Amino acid sequence: MTEKRVATRRTIPTRVIFLAVTAFLIVTAGGIAVWTTTCPCNRMPGFVLLGDVQEEPVTDWSFVNDVPLCQIQIHAGFIPHAINLNCMATPEGELFLSCSACPSKYWSSHVGPEEPGRLRLNDRVYPVVLNRVQDAAVLDRAWAARVKKLQVHGEETYNPTPAPDAKRPEDWWSFQLRSAVG
Repeated sequence: MTEKRVATRRTIPTRVIFLAVTAFLIVTAGGIAVWTTTCPCNRMPGFVLLGDVQEEPVTDWSFVNDVPLCQIQIHAGFIPHAINLNCMATPEGELFLSCSACPSKYWSSHVGPEEPGRLRLNDRVYPVVLNRVQDAAVLDRAWAARVKKLQVHGEETYNPTPAPDAKRPEDWWSFQLRSAVG
């Protein structure tokens, strides 16, 4: 009988540890599931952009000017990384992402030439290809589209409204996106 009590005493702490580890794993998995389906949130990055994947190529991205922010997903190393960004279309329908202080941002250092990505707007996911813009004339077109869009969708906290005649800062980056399907 003494051996039974000793065995019971040893198994109770083992069971408690097992239950605690199991509960931790369940809560962690639930948290990851919620984070994956709800973020990126404000400045907190997300993981995978879920939604109805659009298989038709897009040639006119003008509709992005109707939403305040876009969500973009790239692969940062071996894992997906999703964030909220300004996106804007030119009158010709070209799509650009806006990036202020870009050299200091995690995601931008992982975007190479012809970088595959995903763009989410209104629960629709668009496969895209990203390229950093270096040409000053193209940067000026993207900047003009940004300024015009932010006259409607700018907000003070994360996305201030620039003056209508604001000049493009020299350190402002932009990425041009095109449809990856088709």
